[in-house]
Amino acid sequence: MVLGQFSCRVNSKGRIAMPKKLRGELGNTLVVTQGYEQSLIIVAQHSWEELITGTGDKPFIVGSARDTNRFLLGGASIVELDNQGRFVVPQYLRKYAEIGDEIVFLGLGRYVEVWDSTKWNKYRGYLNKNIASIAKELSQLNVEGRKQ
Repeated sequence: MVLGQFSCRVNSKGRIAMPKKLRGELGNTLVVTQGYEQSLIIVAQHSWEELITGTGDKPFIVGSARDTNRFLLGGASIVELDNQGRFVVPQYLRKYAEIGDEIVFLGLGRYVEVWDSTKWNKYRGYLNKNIASIAKELSQLNVEGRKQ
């Protein structure tokens, strides 16, 4: 399980060093793709199928299923860590996440999110202000799910 928050600098070629703690959990072959809220998602290649469960079993004729596949699968790239635990974030993903000179890795259980540091600090402010209402909304979803 990947947990925690780690900051890292991005070099001019878009290369970043995966924190050692996260490397130990994820391994050296990773899948990087577009995430939600302009973040990136990183997952171990062997866990990729598990993460996207629910997207591939939807009928092709359902537009939201096609769009989700385009977003997650179409934006994905397989990367290999070098001997120092570094990899290059593809340019199209750096552009999507508007990654600058510093990023933040967030270990979120089964996967890691990568945020531009400035964007993360702003979003964290939103979370801090709204976590009570977010938790309430989530608990209501759980109650509704049990009724069905």
